[in-house]
Amino acid sequence: MLTLRKSEDRGHADHGWLNAYHSFSFAGYYDPQEMSFGSLRVINEDRVQPGRGFGTHGHRDMEIITYILDGALEHKDDMGNGSVIRPGDVQRMSAGSGVMHSEFNHSQSESVHLLQIWIAPRITGIRPGYEEKHFAAADKRGNLRLIASPDGRDGSVTIHQDAHVYAALLDTGDAVAHALAAGRKAYVHVARGTVSVNGETLKAGDGAKIVNESRIGFAAAQGAEVLLFDLA
Repeated sequence: MLTLRKSEDRGHADHGWLNAYHSFSFAGYYDPQEMSFGSLRVINEDRVQPGRGFGTHGHRDMEIITYILDGALEHKDDMGNGSVIRPGDVQRMSAGSGVMHSEFNHSQSESVHLLQIWIAPRITGIRPGYEEKHFAAADKRGNLRLIASPDGRDGSVTIHQDAHVYAALLDTGDAVAHALAAGRKAYVHVARGTVSVNGETLKAGDGAKIVNESRIGFAAAQGAEVLLFDLA
């Protein structure tokens, strides 16, 4: 069964320097029917104006994944990490027992467009950790590329939860499929473009909750970038 979460039904906050859409309840947006899906707690689509960003703030006990769509994001944290991530880069920060960090648009002239994803960990109070890796467009084109997993296999970033995150770039006419093991569920987020998921058309910003299915089939109606979350 597939339940569509339309882009226009998401929470929305326009702060001027930040234009954000929330797939699940977050900050000032609260919907008791959209708190999470399994361990998937947050998908925020953020556009940050040049030179602006999120000042130093703290998190605890959350696996935070940042996926860049356009532009460049500058990261600093109290673990000593500092970097600039760009399209193709995936950043994982395990907040664990507590971490302080900041995220700013690295450019003074162009906005940055990103997805920030939170996954609740299976264990709490761990030592905070940080990791980032680059996934070439060629590896995602016409293919569901594993970008995050509990064991870091195939070069993915490692998260402390039984969740597997895949990213794909699908050109018009491309078709790919993912087998979903018994007892597992999935969430699909369309970052851009238009794609058919098990026969249901999804456009940019749409999501889909999938349960009681053994196969998830994708067919791009227009060039699309999608994320797939395979969840316990």
